[in-house]
Amino acid sequence: MNPEAACEAIRAGDRRALARTITLLESTRPDHAAEGQAILEALVPGTGHSVRVGITGPPGVGKSTFIEAFGLALIEAGHRVAVLAVDPSSPVSGGSILGDKTRMERLARREEAYIRPSPSSGSLGGVAHRTREAMLVCEAAGHDVVLVETVGIGQSEVAVASMVDFFCVLLQPGAGDALQGIKKGVLELADALVVTKADGDQKAIAERTRGEHTQALELLRPASPHWRPRVLSVSALAGDGIDAVWQAVLDHRRVLTEHGELEGRREGQARAWMWALVEEGLQDAFRAHPEVARRLPSLEREVAERRTTPAAAARALLDAFRKASQGG
Repeated sequence: MNPEAACEAIRAGDRRALARTITLLESTRPDHAAEGQAILEALVPGTGHSVRVGITGPPGVGKSTFIEAFGLALIEAGHRVAVLAVDPSSPVSGGSILGDKTRMERLARREEAYIRPSPSSGSLGGVAHRTREAMLVCEAAGHDVVLVETVGIGQSEVAVASMVDFFCVLLQPGAGDALQGIKKGVLELADALVVTKADGDQKAIAERTRGEHTQALELLRPASPHWRPRVLSVSALAGDGIDAVWQAVLDHRRVLTEHGELEGRREGQARAWMWALVEEGLQDAFRAHPEVARRLPSLEREVAERRTTPAAAARALLDAFRKASQGG
């Protein structure tokens, strides 16, 4: 695909060009990845205008139901929505479920929505390796709200929080003690906590859970000195509370923009992303180096058999890499 033609198609809202470019960026083939990067570099000047919202929560909390209701409400308000749903890869087969379009049927049918389930490929707690690139391509295609869903395990919350403007944590009604039922670290990352399924018999339980977490947040120092995280309750099925979540996103954006914090946050995220890519490239170059590749199997075996320490083996590999690099 010619990069210029691809850029024009993406800017014009061509969904096939958008999907193909993200596929290229996710590819493990160097030629495909390079083609995707060429398109992305041309698109970057037209990015950065969207509202980026991260959404996490434990399995069964109703993330897909909430995202569909949230996305439909945003579309009705005149927005174009992209959903980057990070799909867990099997640690055995490497395959993934990729069922988000099935679980968000109504949203998937809307022309104003683009849903991209991406396999996590075993990267940091389930966060897709190329989610940041996909976000930029979606922005270039005119999607002014990007929702990033994560599986809500391990360190994925930290990774998603590092790429969005607003981080939303979904909670089950009656999920247990406010500080034990959810990790303190996740609470500290959240810009809003949202108790789901606040309808029918669950409504009173959801309200009690909301009150408990409101008290719990009082014990923690907020991530921003200018924003106190809100605790809300929603019924995605009935559509209750969805507008309040979006209002919280807008209020947060206004407050952080007024204090220059939003721009600072994005600049910090971009720098961190650059260094993460540098580290990734260095690790690839290190592993591919002939001298490292030659010594690695025997040193791994020695570590496994406890004939040397991991620290000593790492030093030996690094020394071999440095000497060979300086000699070359």
